[in-house]
Amino acid sequence: MAKLSAKYEVMVVFSMKDGEEAVKALVEKFKSLIEKNGTMEDVNEWGKRKLAYEIDYQTEGYYVLYTFESKPDFPAELDRVFKITESIMRSMIIVK
Repeated sequence: MAKLSAKYEVMVVFSMKDGEEAVKALVEKFKSLIEKNGTMEDVNEWGKRKLAYEIDYQTEGYYVLYTFESKPDFPAELDRVFKITESIMRSMIIVK
């Protein structure tokens, strides 16, 4: 029998090139997208951090950890949206 829902953690590194206001708007955008498709448990904003290595000539990123519960098909769609969002440098979705 298929599981109805699972818990996920998503780490996203947003680009700082458009400024902090643009990053805050994206954090909220993805929070509402997750809430529409699942149950949000926590949004942990780690804030601006120095990257271990340069990504697209940038040395800093804004880290956010989302924790949520959803149906198993949603994380694939979320990952697709992350990949086409220009201001996201890196993202990783894991099942808890």
